[in-house]
Amino acid sequence: MQVSRLILRQTRHAINHSNREKSAKRLLSKTQKLTAFKRGQKIAIYLSNDGEIDTKYIYNFLKKQGFCIYLPILVDKSLKFAEINKHFRKNRFGIKEPISTQILSAKQMNIIFMPLVGFDKNKNRIGMGGGFYDRTLTFKKRQQNYKNPKLYGLAFDCQKVDTLNAKPWDVPLNAIITPTTIYR
Repeated sequence: MQVSRLILRQTRHAINHSNREKSAKRLLSKTQKLTAFKRGQKIAIYLSNDGEIDTKYIYNFLKKQGFCIYLPILVDKSLKFAEINKHFRKNRFGIKEPISTQILSAKQMNIIFMPLVGFDKNKNRIGMGGGFYDRTLTFKKRQQNYKNPKLYGLAFDCQKVDTLNAKPWDVPLNAIITPTTIYR
């Protein structure tokens, strides 16, 4: 079955403000159950966009704990990760990116929290369709012995579908975290 990105995005957009807030708070507690955050880890997260589940509670928790937090930035057709500061610019998709900060590769991250449009119980994900994360993380497919970065997809429960047809270029995730469930 071909899953429609458009329908999944519309479903995600239809979630009201109150449920978005509750879901974002629950997402933090699920994330804390899954991940043993350790001092010195470099953690990449995203700023929610286009109806994605909000990461603000995870971000605030990590910031209070003193972690180095990075955001994805577009570099050609893949991603690098820039440490968050107070200065941002919008990329070609209108998404805020940090400027004038340390820029690292995905291999240098310990954890990457990723947005997604849809997912299945086998930890397959579909994103917005640009392939940026898959291109950036191809090294994880070529060599299975890369322990880092751990890849965690973040989503609303309503974004789960029965099955996704994984493509050869799709990079599998370590887990997908929703407000109610952790798919490992």
